[in-house]
Amino acid sequence: MIRLALRVRRADAELVLAELLELAPNGVEESEDGDVVEFAVYGAPGELPALPALRAAAGEAFVEVETEEIPDDWYDGWKAFHRPIVVGERVRVRPPWEAAVEDELIDVVIDPGMAFGTGAHPTTRMCLDLMLELVPGGPFADLGCGSAVLGIAAAKLGWRPVLALDHEAAAVEAAAANAAANDVAIEARRWDLRRDAVPAAPTVVANLLRPLLLELARRLGAPPAHLVAGGLLAEQADEVAGAFAALGLVETDRRSDGEWCALLLRRSGLA
Repeated sequence: MIRLALRVRRADAELVLAELLELAPNGVEESEDGDVVEFAVYGAPGELPALPALRAAAGEAFVEVETEEIPDDWYDGWKAFHRPIVVGERVRVRPPWEAAVEDELIDVVIDPGMAFGTGAHPTTRMCLDLMLELVPGGPFADLGCGSAVLGIAAAKLGWRPVLALDHEAAAVEAAAANAAANDVAIEARRWDLRRDAVPAAPTVVANLLRPLLLELARRLGAPPAHLVAGGLLAEQADEVAGAFAALGLVETDRRSDGEWCALLLRRSGLA
C-alpha cells in the first residue's frame, strides 16, 4: 500500500481539497502542522492520482508531495485514530466500530469514510456545544456539512426539517449514508455558496473557513434567528463577528480551543 501526501498552505487548503476530491473520490485524509495542511490518499500505485495531476490541483498553493510505503494493517491504525467524544454531557459522537453505551446520552454514529471526521475536530465540537445552548425546533441548515455530524445531532435533538449542504459530492454521499445509519430524516445535497441561494432557516450552523464565512455574510438575506459560525482561527473571530453584526446578528457566546474558535450569533431584538 502507498500513502501519497500533499502539503499546502492553510490559507489554500479548502480550494486544494475541492480539487483533490475530484482526483481521489474515495476520500482524502487531512491533518495539520502549524500553517501547513497535509492531504493524503492511499492505494496501490496504479490507483493513486498521478503526481503531475496533484501538482496541478495544488497550483500556487503547492508546498511538497511525498510518497511512502505503509504496512498492510494501516487501516486498523486509521480507525484507532477516531474515538468517541462526548459534548456538553448530552451527546456522544462515535464511529460505528465503537460499541454503543447504555446511558442517557444522545448517540450519534458517524462513519468518517476517508475524507471526513467523526466530530473530534475542535471546530465541530465547539459548534455542537454552542448548538446545545439553543432550544431545538423548526428548520435547521448545516452549511458545509461534511459527514453531517452537526445535522444528524440537530435532528436527534429535535430540529426539523434538517438540510445538510456541502460543495463536495463525497460529503453529500457521506451525509446521506450517515443519516440513514442514524435513522433520521435529513435532506443532503450539493451546494455552492458562491453561486447558490443561501437557504432560509431559523437556525443555521456554518462550519466553514473564514473566506466562506465572510462570503456567507455578504450573501445572506434575512438573518436567521441563530447562527453558529465555526471553522475560525482565534485571530479571525472578531472580523467574522463584525461582518455578521452588520446584518443584525449579535455575538452572544464564543468558544475557543487552542487556535480554533466558534461563535454563537443571535438576531438583534430576539428574546
